[in-house]
Amino acid sequence: MTYRVCLVCMGNICRSPMAETVLRRTLDEHGLGERVAVDSAGTGGWHVGDPMDERALRTLSEHGYDGSAHRARQFTSGWFDRYDLVLAMDRDNLSFLRRIAPDGVEVLLFRSFDPAARAGAEVPDPYYGGPEGFEEVLRLVEAASEGVAKHIADEID
Repeated sequence: MTYRVCLVCMGNICRSPMAETVLRRTLDEHGLGERVAVDSAGTGGWHVGDPMDERALRTLSEHGYDGSAHRARQFTSGWFDRYDLVLAMDRDNLSFLRRIAPDGVEVLLFRSFDPAARAGAEVPDPYYGGPEGFEEVLRLVEAASEGVAKHIADEID
């Protein structure tokens, strides 16, 4: 049985695909890669089918990650039954996901799994900034991915 996770941001070309790539590796490092499927999507559909933002891809590549296969997708309410865990990158997307979620489905912030993060901490959108924003996103998703991996290990064991 595969545990399934979906990471969600606005357009699915920066934050959530970076987090997807990082979380996949983190799960592999924890011996969970064969038991967990990781996906990402956006709440908006304007980038559907597009590759990851080249700045996000470059940042990942510079740190030894490969996000080249990513293509943007849009999260819809029908997807909730596909996933065991849905994580939003920020409060706006969290609010949207909670509005469309069926009763009883819990959606959480990705950074809620980072023990060093304050309550309600977000992964900021780097889209309108420079390379330092993408570096910050990478640092934040690496930290939270460790906590997500530990949470999933507890859930499936």
